[in-house]
Amino acid sequence: MKVHIDNKDTKLFTSIQAKPGKETIVLLHGGPGVPDGMTYLVEFLSRDFQVITFHQRGTQKSPTSGHDYSMKAYLSDLTRIADFLKVKKFHLFGHSWGGLYAQLYAEQHPERLQSLFLCSPASGTGTQWKDTLLEIARYNKAKTTTLEWLNMNMQAGLGLLGSDSGYKHFFWQALENFSRGFKESHPEKFEVECIRAEAINQTLKQIVAAPELPVFAHPAYDVTIAYGDQDIIGDSKKHVLQRFPTAKVHTIPGSGHIPWSHNQKAFVKVLQEHYGIKAV
Repeated sequence: MKVHIDNKDTKLFTSIQAKPGKETIVLLHGGPGVPDGMTYLVEFLSRDFQVITFHQRGTQKSPTSGHDYSMKAYLSDLTRIADFLKVKKFHLFGHSWGGLYAQLYAEQHPERLQSLFLCSPASGTGTQWKDTLLEIARYNKAKTTTLEWLNMNMQAGLGLLGSDSGYKHFFWQALENFSRGFKESHPEKFEVECIRAEAINQTLKQIVAAPELPVFAHPAYDVTIAYGDQDIIGDSKKHVLQRFPTAKVHTIPGSGHIPWSHNQKAFVKVLQEHYGIKAV
C-alpha cells in the first residue's frame, strides 16, 4: 500500500508492506534527500515483519510547503507516520544519513523503539558530519577518473546553488562509485529523479548546526551496527562505536556502502541475528 501521510504542511509518501499482527520495521533511507534504494531489504524483511518506508521531506514525492528541515521536523515525520498507522513501538533501521536520522530519533524517543539497526551510518552531527563528508569525498575521488571527479565537483557546486539537476548528476555518479569494484547480487534502484536541492541544502545546514549526540550507555533495546570493510565511512565511525558501547558490531567482508547488495549472504546473517529470523 502506498499513501501520502500529512504532517502539518508536509505530505510524506509512504509505502507499507502490511502484515497484520506482526511487528513493524521502519526503514530510513540516506542522502539526505535520496530515496529509496532499499528494495531488497523490503523484500527480505517483509516476509516476517510489517515494513514501512517513506520518502523524506522535501523530496519530489514528499513536498513540504513550510520549508522546515529542522531535525525536530524530521523526527516529527517519523512519529506522525507511526501514529497514523497506529504503531506504538517499532524496530528502526537506518542506512547512511538514515542511520544518523535513526540515532537522532533514538535520543528523543527511546520509548518508541524495539530495536535499532545502524547500517553504514553517518557518524554524527556538527564537526562529526563534516568529518564524514571529507571521508566520502576522498572515497569518491579514488573511485573516479579525473574527468568524472571534476564533473562531480561542478555538479555539486550547481546543487549548492539550488540546481536539482546538479545534485541528480552528482548523486548518480556517487552511487555508481559506491558499487564500483563490487559484484552486486541485488543492484539497487535509487530514485535519483526525486532529488530536490532545497531538501539537501537546508538539511545539511541543520545537521551541522545540531548538537552532538550523547553516549547511549544502556539502551533498553538491542542495537546492531554494521559497516562494509571497504565502506565510504572511514575513521569517523569511531564516534558511533563510542556512542553505543553495548552494540553488536559487524564488519561485512568484501563490501562497501551497500552491504545487502555487495555481500548479501553475510549481511543477511546479521539481519537474521538482529531480528531473530530463522534461516531457511
